[in-house]
Amino acid sequence: MSNSLVLWYDRPASDWESETLPIGNGALGATVFGTVATERLQLNEKTLWTGGPGEETYRHGDWPEPRPGAVEEVQRVIDEHGRMAPEDVAALLGQPVTGFGAYQSLGELLLDVPGAPAAPESYRRSLDLGTAVATVTYRDADGVTFTREYLASHPANVIAGRIGADRPGRVSFALRFAGAHPGAETVTAAGGRLRIRGALPGNGLVYEGQVQVRAEGGSLTRDGDAIVVSGADSATFALSAATDYAPVHPAYRGEDPRAKVTAAVDAAAARPYDELRRAHEADHRALFGRVRLDLGRPLPSLPTDRLLDSCTGAPEDSALEALYFQYGRYLLIASSRPGSLPANLQGVWNASNTPPWDADYHTNINIQMNYWPAEVTNLAETAEPYLDFVEALREPGRRTARSMFGTEGWVVHQNTNPFGFTGVHDWPTSFWMPDAAGWLVRHLYEHYLFGGDEAFLRERAYPAMREAALFWLANLRADPRDGTLVVSPSYSPEHGDFTAGAAMPQQIVWDLFTNTLEAAEILGLDAGPCERLREALDRLDPGLRVGSWGQLQEWKADLDDPRDRHRHVSQLFALHPGRQITDPEHLEAARVTLAGRGDGGTGWSKAWKINFWARLGDGDHARKMLSEQLRLSTLANLWDSHPPFQIDGNFGATSGMAEMLLQSHTGTIDLLPALPAAWDGGSFDGLRARGGHTIGVSWEHGGPTEIRLTSGSGETARLRSPALGGRSRVEPSGAGHSVADGVLTLPTRAGASYRIIPLS
Repeated sequence: MSNSLVLWYDRPASDWESETLPIGNGALGATVFGTVATERLQLNEKTLWTGGPGEETYRHGDWPEPRPGAVEEVQRVIDEHGRMAPEDVAALLGQPVTGFGAYQSLGELLLDVPGAPAAPESYRRSLDLGTAVATVTYRDADGVTFTREYLASHPANVIAGRIGADRPGRVSFALRFAGAHPGAETVTAAGGRLRIRGALPGNGLVYEGQVQVRAEGGSLTRDGDAIVVSGADSATFALSAATDYAPVHPAYRGEDPRAKVTAAVDAAAARPYDELRRAHEADHRALFGRVRLDLGRPLPSLPTDRLLDSCTGAPEDSALEALYFQYGRYLLIASSRPGSLPANLQGVWNASNTPPWDADYHTNINIQMNYWPAEVTNLAETAEPYLDFVEALREPGRRTARSMFGTEGWVVHQNTNPFGFTGVHDWPTSFWMPDAAGWLVRHLYEHYLFGGDEAFLRERAYPAMREAALFWLANLRADPRDGTLVVSPSYSPEHGDFTAGAAMPQQIVWDLFTNTLEAAEILGLDAGPCERLREALDRLDPGLRVGSWGQLQEWKADLDDPRDRHRHVSQLFALHPGRQITDPEHLEAARVTLAGRGDGGTGWSKAWKINFWARLGDGDHARKMLSEQLRLSTLANLWDSHPPFQIDGNFGATSGMAEMLLQSHTGTIDLLPALPAAWDGGSFDGLRARGGHTIGVSWEHGGPTEIRLTSGSGETARLRSPALGGRSRVEPSGAGHSVADGVLTLPTRAGASYRIIPLS
């Protein structure tokens, strides 16, 4: 086991949020406490949600009755006064949220261990990121070493565990289930199997879980609703769970979950545990093992919480930073696999029936940030749930576009759920964001740019992009101040007043129109609509005004306060994740804006700033933000803290570190574009660039010594680095490369690998 990829602790977890260790297979999640006398596994099934159809008051967030002239009245006030208070806009356009629901806990699986030592020796609780196996080991007063291991298998669709000892006959425990919905569920035990079945109050969503226990040696009995193992050499269990949720509008219901759960548990229990584990590890490694990162320093032999406590921003922290990078990739694999919902605000892990912000899907950055690392860190498959989710929003989003705006296209506002909530609530600073659909679909285009699948572009990405663009063709309006096309009413997320032409909505529409036109050109489609898009893009206010103190303005009027430290820096969407800002003037304005906002903020805000500073080419400041996130916004189990726990910061930081090492948003592959001084030597392999190229780089003293490229598409690669300004050796020879202005242009062949050695 490589210590560089292991989180480990020398005591059990006492707090779910900050100390437990997460495992997951996308649909199912568990967090491991590692307590000795009563082991606790907090369980989740990602579709277990209250709200939605079945709730009498649920309307997908749409207005129950038309509000003729409401949007126009807000536009009139903004035109007349320049702004409108969020509370006043919410009074006209918002409504109390009804039937939205919240992500639920499934409950806890408990293992009561008789005679467990109160003070175990040699205790260790660990999570191996390379194998996705959590382990607990300890020794009792008799010198017997006990080992528990847990995994969440995607191929088998189970959470499985093995409890063993290094002497025969020493494994005894009672396995029971503590439900999270008393009165709504039943628990039964028979034949070594626990069955949990219930229906959520309100929406009636049916759920079922089953756990099968097997023992090697000893006895297996039932005690009420518990399964009791006594005097065994070892024991294993396999658990699966599901609901009758289906991602199909409008009912969002499918088959009863019993048959699916029974089949999964039966199949897993019939296999030897070692075989189940090998299949799980092979499946996990096929994804996780694609990327390797070495930042030049070994990970100290300290428990992870103490390692985090010792983080100061010194160069020695780089080993922890490399672990944190890979942990983000691990969490994305564990919380987002094909066939499940996308990762929510907490991934797949949740211990509460009233979690913060409902553990929902925020569309003003959070769900998008969850997937920033998917393409560049070579985990494109993990984006499938996100891509499916966006597709599923289109039908309810069309209805919202018609009922609220009276136009074609589709729309979604700031918060959504698994039940097609595309309308509004009434929290004044977070209810209105019709530009969210434009942001959501940009990952569909990114998925194409990285992977090159033209069928995906034609059949899935472009239709969603085109329809989102048609909404804005119908809803942009001429600004009476200068005649440009603007979003009105527009809102900069969670900040300030409503205005016309705020920077982020303008930049999102610019990005949407630009990407849609590019996609149409690639596919040779839609000459008529594209002409309308080009005309609108030419008239569109791009949202890139430079203000009185050199900043990039957040609003079309110069309203920015240089003392403002708000966590959102929404006016820099065009810098990241967008690609609109590449010129020196606006890059400098972005730098001034970031310096003004400061280095504080919530966990996800710091993560976004890592990406911003990386796009500005300032590796030292990007690493400073990474250090700030680790020191001030990271829990002992390395989960990001908003506070409270919110997983987007983990994913955003992993994305930011990738941006420090590799960028390709300009059409050129920039190597080590924001390398901090602390990472003076190291290497990576497996990061992905747009154009379908897989890249590896080794470097010393801040410059690349070897570049490795595997072409997935056969497209010509354009590689940029100061080290490539002179002579380079390209292997295999005869590839026909050329060099100009520090850019090495390399024709490639699909599937071929190349090695580039800078010589001067």
